[in-house]
Amino acid sequence: MTTDASASLRPLVYAHRGASADFAEHTRAAYLQALADGADGVECDVQLSRDQHVVLLHDANLDRTSDGTGPVAERTLKELRQLDFSSWKGVRIPEAFGPRSDQFLTLTDLLDLLRGAGREIGLAIELKHPSPYQLKLEDRVLDVLRAQGWNLRTSRLDNIRVTFMSFSPDAVRHLRKSVPAEFICQLVDDINVVEIRRDLGLGPLTGGAVANVMKAAQLEGERILNACDVGMAGPGIAYVREHAATVRRWLDSGRRFRVWTVDTAEDVALCLGMGFQEITTNRPAQVLAQLQPV
Repeated sequence: MTTDASASLRPLVYAHRGASADFAEHTRAAYLQALADGADGVECDVQLSRDQHVVLLHDANLDRTSDGTGPVAERTLKELRQLDFSSWKGVRIPEAFGPRSDQFLTLTDLLDLLRGAGREIGLAIELKHPSPYQLKLEDRVLDVLRAQGWNLRTSRLDNIRVTFMSFSPDAVRHLRKSVPAEFICQLVDDINVVEIRRDLGLGPLTGGAVANVMKAAQLEGERILNACDVGMAGPGIAYVREHAATVRRWLDSGRRFRVWTVDTAEDVALCLGMGFQEITTNRPAQVLAQLQPV
């Protein structure tokens, strides 16, 4: 476990969807392992269920990370809790991390888990778009936090430091209406048409159209960071390599950096050399070990 004093001398380490190299992403086990590893914070992706509960899932569809199929938005919370979100990883869950039937989490579940950390902990909430519920997603997340006692001015909830992020400029602008800029992170990454078509299973025309929309969002996200409209920049590690001059300009303008997904010693060294303040990784224990002073 790290202390605030030691953490201040190095980048803060956020566990990407929990310790997701060890356990299935977004599960209770992944987050408990991240806390045990000493992560300074955890990251989560949020979607809305059909009955408007804020749930922790990266994909808009259930197929990759559960034994269910189809859109998350078409399932109620009760239906989602009946699915298996951990077996696909192929690892045994220690008894202390709960049964397989208790691995799926809502945002409220994660807040309860983090309250039990016994120390200061960061929570980075990524709002996933496009969402069939559009900007209602942001409103529901803020509703959940307020109901739990979240302080808007300090963005704190008990021992939890809350920040928000999205690739969607519309989501970032919507959050900015009520959340101080210092707690909002604009995510950015390069758009690769071939990768988009492959990952989404799209044909040339549809894939190209989707890529054009995403490219427009990327350019608008870069404009938001150029204008210093938010306090945090969230580039992918590949973006950092390809756009060193832009990254340096944002750093010099005072943007706080949260870089993802940093899993190798080489990438950690790059982040240290650039002077980034936060690292997001699937392997928090490994990254923390590299960051410890000799």
